[in-house]
Amino acid sequence: MKLLFVALFIAVCPLSVFGQSSTKKTPLPPHPNGPASQEVQTERIVPPAQTPAVRSAPPSSTGYMEPAQVKALAHKIWLAQYRLNDLLAQVHPEKWKMQPAARQSFEQSLESLRKALAAEEDWRSQLEARPDSLYLGFQTYLALSAVLPRVDGVAHSVSRYENASFGAQYSQAANQLYDLQQSIVPHLAYLLKNQDNFLLVAQTNLAGCQNELNFAEHGKEGRATPMKNIAPVFKGHKRTAHATAPAGGAKQAAPKGKAAGKPAANAPNKTPKK
Repeated sequence: MKLLFVALFIAVCPLSVFGQSSTKKTPLPPHPNGPASQEVQTERIVPPAQTPAVRSAPPSSTGYMEPAQVKALAHKIWLAQYRLNDLLAQVHPEKWKMQPAARQSFEQSLESLRKALAAEEDWRSQLEARPDSLYLGFQTYLALSAVLPRVDGVAHSVSRYENASFGAQYSQAANQLYDLQQSIVPHLAYLLKNQDNFLLVAQTNLAGCQNELNFAEHGKEGRATPMKNIAPVFKGHKRTAHATAPAGGAKQAAPKGKAAGKPAANAPNKTPKK
């Protein structure tokens, strides 16, 4: 009987131990409203100089052009300029029947157009090398604005003194340049807006950092100590006192005797005693 009881005890103990291990509760996660036992995560403010610059924008951005698209647009502008320069090489105002004054005025307009085209080509080539530059894009836009009215003036003179079809070719080249100029406007507007937003964010972050710094340093310096009002002492060489000259209108007293330029009064003759 005793052996049977020992055998039953040995068989039941492992089952009870297994039951306790299986019903062990897992630790619950900390309550969000419980005591702050962990380190509080704060926002990390990155200085503006360390903020990575955004080089490109998503394709869905309104008006934005990728650098490859800006280069393609600059190449189209070059083709339109090449066509216009080819037309200018075919103009011979010396053969036209016109007054000398009108011919001189047209030649000046022609020379002005060539200079405007040269300036525009300079900006266009720089933009093609740096398609992400807002400054170069804006200067290219302004240079095209200087070319277009001069092309219209030349086209009007060519239509009048040579033939209308030849003048229409100038107008067609000018219209093409105008369309290309307007194509870059949305891109420039996007870049301007992007830089304005970046400046606004930088100013806002700077103001926030200044407020936090003022709050952190508040009361640490103590009160200002008033200073006594004393007369300043200047250290240096003392100036020697010079005799001041008399007033401009006053005359000095004439010296007596030889010093005044007059002969001295003769002393009374004394006859020697005999």
